[in-house]
Amino acid sequence: MNPLLCFIRARLHRRMFVWFGATIFFTGIAVAFVMGAAGGGATGWKREAMRAHNLAGDVFASAWDSPQQRDALARTVSQDLDATVVLESASGAAFASYGLPCTGKSMTLPITRDEQTIGRVSLCAERYRTSPFQIALPLFVTGVILWAASGKIAHRLAQPMAELARVAQELGSGNFSARVKLGRHHHHGEASALALTINNMAARIERHLTEQRELLAAVSHELRTPLARIRLITELARDKGVPGATLDDLDREVVEMDALVGDLLASSRLDFAVLSRRPIDAVEAAARALERAGVDAGVLSTGAEGDTEPLRVEADATLLARALANLVDNARKHGGGIESVRVHRDGDEVAIEVEDRGIGFVDGEEVRIFEPFYRRSEQGSLGLGLSLVKRIAEAHGGRAYAENREGGGARVAIALPIAAPA
Repeated sequence: MNPLLCFIRARLHRRMFVWFGATIFFTGIAVAFVMGAAGGGATGWKREAMRAHNLAGDVFASAWDSPQQRDALARTVSQDLDATVVLESASGAAFASYGLPCTGKSMTLPITRDEQTIGRVSLCAERYRTSPFQIALPLFVTGVILWAASGKIAHRLAQPMAELARVAQELGSGNFSARVKLGRHHHHGEASALALTINNMAARIERHLTEQRELLAAVSHELRTPLARIRLITELARDKGVPGATLDDLDREVVEMDALVGDLLASSRLDFAVLSRRPIDAVEAAARALERAGVDAGVLSTGAEGDTEPLRVEADATLLARALANLVDNARKHGGGIESVRVHRDGDEVAIEVEDRGIGFVDGEEVRIFEPFYRRSEQGSLGLGLSLVKRIAEAHGGRAYAENREGGGARVAIALPIAAPA
């Protein structure tokens, strides 16, 4: 996944996760505060404890004078509360005990009648005493469960946003076939409506671009027929004695138009991403480009001395031929002629370099010549040739580069990955 998309998704997920956790924390505080306020806080708890204290004292006081009832009541309290009950006299002497011995602190309840203490009852329920760990553990487990649930919810809420960001970036990079794909949990609601809108927009843009490219391809193809007829007419005119200079000018214009149409067709194929790749011998491809341009094949040099391994690339034959034709044409028109064409291995690539006899590049021009419509002067071509060379190279996973030669002149080249052995 794209690093930017990973960052966006992780950041959104993290922020939602933290906000859910903070909400749970502050909700717990609010609930504790409301419960405390509704129950009177510490005063409320003390009041309830006092009521229980008075109730127990009244029950024991009514049965204190009857040993049978008193003992039965103490035994019942011990069994029901699983506590140790010790009955004491008014002076504090114990005379009866029920339940297991108690090693912890006990609560002493005075038994009074007519404001006189007639005895005491000590209650020890250490089995119900809770340590801080016993209180903290359930709270911790509950917090972990709620925190995990918030993470799950945050993930589900962040997922459609990350998917929308991915598709938006795909559309921005020119991939108009990208579509938003949401999970089954997000088929309804605002995210689904937004995804449908983006998908419809992408479909309309893709359809319009397709129609535009088809029109460009059709027009370029149709232009080639009259161009071929014009060239035929010039040949016939030569046979009939029309001045050769006039026909040469006309023929050059036709060749320029044909090259421009070839560039348009190649650009259209790149826009459509229609590449028919196959292993191609780079040396043969360079030789054919020189032959078509009418350049002596003696300028071609191949590989290192003693290197017999074929220099093959995996490429679209038509597009590679177009790129090489543009390199040769650039050297002839703007570089003072071709000095040499070198085909050699450069690491994991095969480089095809065209060296010219020109004045070379000024600083920074080595990069600018690959920009669309860049021209070194107002005269000549539209400046599409080398930009198309770069696009073709990058479409094949390669690169185009330019540099000055030692001793003068320039070197403009295309480098493509070496084809895998058959």
